[in-house]
Amino acid sequence: MRKILLGSGLFLLIWWIITALKLIDPFFFPGPKETFIALGRQLASGLFNDILATLLRTLYAFGIAVIVAVPCGLALGKAERFYRSVELIVDFFRSTPATALFPLFLLIFGIGDASKIAAAAFAAFLIVLFNTAYGVIHSKKARVVAAKLHGASRWQIFKWIVVWESLPQTFVGLRNAISLTLTIIIVTEMFVGSDAGLGRQIIDFQIVYNIPAMYAAILMAGLLGYLLNQFLLLAEKRIVHWHGH
Repeated sequence: MRKILLGSGLFLLIWWIITALKLIDPFFFPGPKETFIALGRQLASGLFNDILATLLRTLYAFGIAVIVAVPCGLALGKAERFYRSVELIVDFFRSTPATALFPLFLLIFGIGDASKIAAAAFAAFLIVLFNTAYGVIHSKKARVVAAKLHGASRWQIFKWIVVWESLPQTFVGLRNAISLTLTIIIVTEMFVGSDAGLGRQIIDFQIVYNIPAMYAAILMAGLLGYLLNQFLLLAEKRIVHWHGH
């Protein structure tokens, strides 16, 4: 907590110095005071609804990705030869920006939440799939051998060793995926009709040159991403507390 407060204080200090010295035009880069005042006003006038809308879209997309990608990644990692044969395809789509494919999702799902969620879920799915499969493939062989020597069945080895050995790498994928999911949701909220959402607020404030309010919405988007990542870190510490032993 002390490190977090120190880092936050240093960030605010640098921000204040830049605005106090007017190194950037104050109209386009308001100071912390103006931004936090705008944030307070926005929270009082309904920004919570936009935060909730973005959060729900993000969780829907992330949940779909996890439910599909983790079992597929486990199966793919277990069948290593098959994984190697499709690795190029997985890497290709994983390296293709999901926003570049968004017109395709619009054609399939139409203008609405479904296309936003589908695009974000697709991008998150590939990241979780790749990391889960990688974790299975690189699980410690010594523990598998020891289990075989003690008479464990293939299912027991997979369930109690391979799956648990893959979890550290799977959580790496989950943390990367949640950040990417939030990013894609916000971007799609900006440019595709949305009745609510942080992305819509950011672009609306930018259009009318309400710059402090725009920065306030950006801060909330960053804070939301940070909290989601911290939640996954906490879950990882509780579930994978044995990692490294």
